[in-house]
Amino acid sequence: MPSAAEMVDWIETVVSRGVRRPGYPADVWTENWLAERLGELGLETALEPVEVPCWSPGTGVLRAGGLELPGFPLPFTRPTSGTRARLARLGDVRPGDLAVAELTFTELPQSAVRDLATATYDPEGVFDELTQVIPFGPEMMEVVEPAMAAGASGFVGALTGVPWETRDYYVPYDAVQRPIPGLWLSGADSRRLLDLLPCEGELVAESAVRPATTHNVVATLPGAGPHWVIVASHHDGPWASAVEDATGIALVLAAAKYWSAVPEAERPHNLMFLLTSGHMAHAAGTRAFIERHRELLPGVVLELHLEHAALRCEVEDGRLVPTADPEPRWWFTSQVPALEKVVEDALAAEDLRRSFVLPPETFGPMPPTDGAFFHPEGVPLVHFLSAPMYLFDSADTLDKVDVASLEPLSRAAARIVAGTAGWTPADLRLAR
Repeated sequence: MPSAAEMVDWIETVVSRGVRRPGYPADVWTENWLAERLGELGLETALEPVEVPCWSPGTGVLRAGGLELPGFPLPFTRPTSGTRARLARLGDVRPGDLAVAELTFTELPQSAVRDLATATYDPEGVFDELTQVIPFGPEMMEVVEPAMAAGASGFVGALTGVPWETRDYYVPYDAVQRPIPGLWLSGADSRRLLDLLPCEGELVAESAVRPATTHNVVATLPGAGPHWVIVASHHDGPWASAVEDATGIALVLAAAKYWSAVPEAERPHNLMFLLTSGHMAHAAGTRAFIERHRELLPGVVLELHLEHAALRCEVEDGRLVPTADPEPRWWFTSQVPALEKVVEDALAAEDLRRSFVLPPETFGPMPPTDGAFFHPEGVPLVHFLSAPMYLFDSADTLDKVDVASLEPLSRAAARIVAGTAGWTPADLRLAR
């Protein structure tokens, strides 16, 4: 198994290229770098095209009452070089106003998540008291929709309920074009604005969208049988994004390096290593892969997605400070008893504390992962994900990577794949 130092080197290499949004130069570089690394391991490797909208922000500013407040344009909202109107809180909006809506991240008691889990690994016993702050408010990605429903001419997102000072919140990322402009303001600037409301103001939120061709990176190793295991993550991110998802890249590369050194006869199935494009454009790469390889899906024993080896942070003086503890880990696992047992055993063997084994539908009809669209296709899955509060922010930097967990996570992934030896796709589908 590659060492943590080697995996950190991969993460640092990717992060050093800069912002990796779909279609950005850093993401194009990463695609080719991944293909080269996988090819060097002896894997048969291909780049498969994925069409995505490439969104780029420009100037963002809110002017009101003599204030000029810098902001971050909301992805995929209508650009404006200047929309002037009355500014009002969302609850007081009249048609044509600029709606100001406060956003508060959701606090999720881990005792409540435990009640939804099929199994947990919590040797510290922290889930009774631990509360996780997740990087969404109650509207999830539909933050603009209430303002649109009220007839607003624009949206101003006030990040007053985000625990640290930031305006760099890359939400929504579903690539849906909203028909009004939007801007995120930091908590401190938002409070200055809120003291003036209602008042006249001007919203500037410039951005551009262009079509871009990105690529899924697909690499394969032959195995002992006719069926397949897919090990996957995504290679794009909202910023330079160390956790989201340079760590996922490292975990997939580690799996590919490990299994490339295992003799073909000892690999439980044919193995595919998939690094998708366009996660930040509504999982465009996953959806494109499924459409392109739909005939492969009935032969897949397991789709294993690996995302976000993250440290839990605390906030001190408005700054994020990493702790030594992992963010709670979610393992969305198809409800097949034998598969759930393999995951539980791997978590315990590698001491991956603060872990939940969860049904894929725990938080909605699909798991909240890049590989979500495999679930409605009936593909058996194990999806590892953590959701730190900084996930969509430029604060997702190298110091947030859970380095101590990189090797245990990689070994657990290898245990899970090895645990499928002798299984067929029919075995898992019939057992559900």
